[in-house]
Amino acid sequence: MLGGVAGVVWLVLPVMTSVTQDPVPVADGGAVAAARAADGAAATDYVLPLLAVAVAGALGGYGYVRRIRRARSRTTPGVLSPAPPAPTPADAERQARASLVLADDCVRTSREALGYVEATSAERALRAAETELTAAFAIWRRYEEGVPADDAGRRQALVGVVGRCAEAGRQLDAEAAGFDAEWEAGEVLAAAEGRFRRLAGRTGGVAAALAGAGERYGAAAVASVVGYVEQAKDRLVFATAQLNRARQSADSGDGDGFRRGVRAAEGAVAQAAVLLDGVERLAEELRTAAALVPAALTGAEAELAGLRGTALPPRLAHADAVLAGVRAEVTGGRYDPLDALRRVARAVEGTGGGRAGVIAAGAGLVARSALGAADDFVGTHRGAVGAEARALLAAARGAAPADADRLARKARELAERDVRAHGNPFTGEAAHGSGVAGAVLGGVLLGEEGNGGPVVAFGGPESRGRLG
Repeated sequence: MLGGVAGVVWLVLPVMTSVTQDPVPVADGGAVAAARAADGAAATDYVLPLLAVAVAGALGGYGYVRRIRRARSRTTPGVLSPAPPAPTPADAERQARASLVLADDCVRTSREALGYVEATSAERALRAAETELTAAFAIWRRYEEGVPADDAGRRQALVGVVGRCAEAGRQLDAEAAGFDAEWEAGEVLAAAEGRFRRLAGRTGGVAAALAGAGERYGAAAVASVVGYVEQAKDRLVFATAQLNRARQSADSGDGDGFRRGVRAAEGAVAQAAVLLDGVERLAEELRTAAALVPAALTGAEAELAGLRGTALPPRLAHADAVLAGVRAEVTGGRYDPLDALRRVARAVEGTGGGRAGVIAAGAGLVARSALGAADDFVGTHRGAVGAEARALLAAARGAAPADADRLARKARELAERDVRAHGNPFTGEAAHGSGVAGAVLGGVLLGEEGNGGPVVAFGGPESRGRLG
């Protein structure tokens, strides 16, 4: 800028300093030549200021461009930068899904951790987080169903999902330190080893119960828990290694290694318990359902008889055919009593009946069985299960029996699809460890990895990685 000003002053200085003089007489030829030479010399005096102006202009333009670029990229306080682009609807949906999965994982992990420690404040925080998560899933379900319909309302719904999930995590994070204090004050290693030994002693009996149920009711009746005993054994093998690691860390004074080892063992033992409990629960449900089926058939036939003349004939004809098929299965050999109850309840429901008595009891048993099976699968495979399956499962928990059964079965179907898409751990496609146990525990099934394995601890998103 100074160079430009100096150049301009230099150019206009002769004009400013010239004075008016009288005309001079014409000189001879020699004088004219001398004057022309003098004028040429004066013209060369303009070259330097013109160059100075050009250089100053170039430097000024370069400085201006640099200032503009710095202003656009500057993020220091007090300097406004362009607003970030608004997230697209697809980005907002992805954020909501991720929030749901993370919050659900935190709630499940915290619930497992509370199986080892009695902490009243942590239990209250878990209940509060579960309430927030249930509300978030409800908002998400309505969103998926198209409610609200307007764009602004849908954006606000996604904000609500993320906000509810964040509040659930905050509730858990607030009690993480208190839980750790309670956990460390107890005999955590002894408790984990005791629970491990009890589960290890159960595996043989659970395997026998599964085999007996398969022989009595057929392979289809126990298909939902096939492989559970083997998966539980894999987790117990992993727990053995982690308990040994915790013992060694305790002997060497490695407090962090001790905590990670015990909590990894706790996580594996907790999930082994889910698997073994699921097998035993199904075997008991099959026995209960088998006892209910004959009474449900009799009750359904009586209801249909009372509905003739009030219900549509095609519906009655369909219900009659379903009941006849179930009765043929019951008298023909092995059959799935839970599926038989499901079909009887649905057949009568289609005619407007089945709301009381043994049929309602059968529908409730079927719904509880489907809910338990879906929840077990999502919990033990949560490293691969997405938001859709979890949302359906959450909706099933508060639904009427018929709807709960349908939603839970759909949730299980979607969860299995997610696991297949992630990779089958038993074929090595998603294995990150060594051997079958390493594949099972490599994140596909447990989904809670710490330093060398799954770590289970109470807490939300901000505190869940404190032991990793």
